[in-house]
Amino acid sequence: MVSDWEIWACADQVLRAHGAEADAFVAVRITRLAEVGDADGVATWRAIAERMDRLRAAPADAASLH
Repeated sequence: MVSDWEIWACADQVLRAHGAEADAFVAVRITRLAEVGDADGVATWRAIAERMDRLRAAPADAASLH
C-alpha cells in the first residue's frame, strides 16, 4: 500500500522530471500496467495523475503554506 504522502511525492517528482510530458509519461505507465492486469498499479498511477492536476492548479505560493 502506497501512502498518501508517497503519492504526493511521486506526483511532484513526475512533474519536475517530465515537465510538459508528465501526462504522457503517466498515461504510458497506466496503459502498461493495465495491459498486464495490475489493478493496484493502475490505481496508484491514477492517484498520482490526480495529485499532479491538483499541484498544477495550486497557487504558486501554496508550498509556503506548509
